[in-house]
Amino acid sequence: MRVSRTIALSVAVLVMAGCAMREAPREATREVPRADRGVPFGSHALPYAAGSLRPSGDQKALDAQVREYYGRWKAAFVTSECGSRQVISPDADHPYVGEAQGYGLVIAATMGDRELFDDLLRYVEAHPSVNNPDLLAAEQNSSCKSVNGSDSATDGDLDVAYGLLMAARQWGGDYRAKAERRIAAIKAEEVNPDTKLLKLGDWATAEEPLSKVSRTSDWMIDHFRAFEKVDPSWAAIRQAHQKLIADIPGETGLLPDFVKNGKPVKGEVLEDAHDGDYNWNALRDPWRIGADAVTSGDPASLAAARKLSRWISTTTGGDPAKIAAGYRLDGTPLEEGPEPAFVAPFTVAALTDPSGQAWLDALWKTVTATKLNKKDYFAATVTLQSMITATGNHWVP
Repeated sequence: MRVSRTIALSVAVLVMAGCAMREAPREATREVPRADRGVPFGSHALPYAAGSLRPSGDQKALDAQVREYYGRWKAAFVTSECGSRQVISPDADHPYVGEAQGYGLVIAATMGDRELFDDLLRYVEAHPSVNNPDLLAAEQNSSCKSVNGSDSATDGDLDVAYGLLMAARQWGGDYRAKAERRIAAIKAEEVNPDTKLLKLGDWATAEEPLSKVSRTSDWMIDHFRAFEKVDPSWAAIRQAHQKLIADIPGETGLLPDFVKNGKPVKGEVLEDAHDGDYNWNALRDPWRIGADAVTSGDPASLAAARKLSRWISTTTGGDPAKIAAGYRLDGTPLEEGPEPAFVAPFTVAALTDPSGQAWLDALWKTVTATKLNKKDYFAATVTLQSMITATGNHWVP
């Protein structure tokens, strides 16, 4: 089953009309009582690699900015329309998508919000993929019913499994066992056994024409690194993706939304004519690559993130307002910016460049001055996670 992840702003009004956004009446943030297990938000208990930057300013003030944004994000995008709580995506193809629930689980675990985490997990477990019950059906309609084949999308599954590993570190319990089952299912259903590259979802079987297509924003190197602790064979999967990141040609460091047979696709393959460009999927790459670079110090991730950061800083003259809304891989802009979703991820890549403090500070100022748009779940959620990482609060379980 072909599952599109296009950001469809045109459906936002219809979705909002069918499913009002409202915060659940309860509010609780419980952090694990055992200091030897949990990683409370703001503790910075797992420091970044030596030489990693942070935005200038008092660390407590930086953490407070993240907490404040988290509160606004939760009020805007966490609903209780489906018998539990779930993250709504008014600007996506469907009101509830697997990507959003995966994001929510990772965010809740990071913030120490166990009650929200458990509510989101109940929603996830109530919507299994038809192909494997340990994967998440990627799309639900305003009636909370899985649609469009009820199959999976790899990005959501990766974050669900990663979030469960984080929860196991935070609170113990049976989260790790659940994570292990999902990690095994991802490997069985969503990794090409020949290339070791991620597929688009469990529907991309060998008979499917898109079976050899991979989405670069799914290349979550820090997730793979965490999965290695469960199954050492994930090291080869991680290395295959890191090699391909390094092998994509060009001086910019930009990756395309999609690759096929290890090369950028040409024209429309899954979503639109810009599938081979740095666009609405690949915009997450500076954040994803940078997150692994600062948490692991891996030379390959550091090199890739620095290349991206130095190119974007140079091409914009150090002005975040000049970041375009998409680029061809040679650096030619697709649309004028700024667009918040394209700006925020570069704050994470900027953490890796020792000479880039002024650029990082300019990005941070821009990101934190941008108002949260309650109809733009995607940009707000990417921004929140970029802020978490930029302030030193991202960690690998």
